[in-house]
Amino acid sequence: MADIFELTLTLDLRDDLSEAELAELRWHLGLGPEPETLSIVTGFPFVVEDDHGNLLVEDRPEPLLGRQGEALKAGGALVSVLLRRKDTGRGAWALASRQEIHPDQFEETGALLSWLAAGAGDAHRLADGTVRLGWIRFHESCEAESLVVRDGEVVWPS
Repeated sequence: MADIFELTLTLDLRDDLSEAELAELRWHLGLGPEPETLSIVTGFPFVVEDDHGNLLVEDRPEPLLGRQGEALKAGGALVSVLLRRKDTGRGAWALASRQEIHPDQFEETGALLSWLAAGAGDAHRLADGTVRLGWIRFHESCEAESLVVRDGEVVWPS
């Protein structure tokens, strides 16, 4: 668990989210129950060993930004919030999340972040189409990098 990154999201979302999308987003943020059907992130592969030593891949859905409480490596607290904005000039929804993430989670979390980028308000979009979602930093570093989605893909630290 030493390869932990602090992921901080701060963005406004437009008002074109369906009730099903809002329910799934709330679940991913640890703010609601798991929906019967997942459509934003549909696969959660988890490798297990069966009784004969064979490796199997199971689907184990879990909220990707839903940890709440004490951060184990980055210090401070882990939290996610989704609020309906009163002033919709910046977007209809305000989202903030601070989480710890391991590189093994980049693929699934990247699918959620790419979906969020597609619904982000105009203030998060750069002229070249890149969408700024927040920041990411290695837990031992004092320097954070911008967390962006470019051409539908998250640009993760190398």
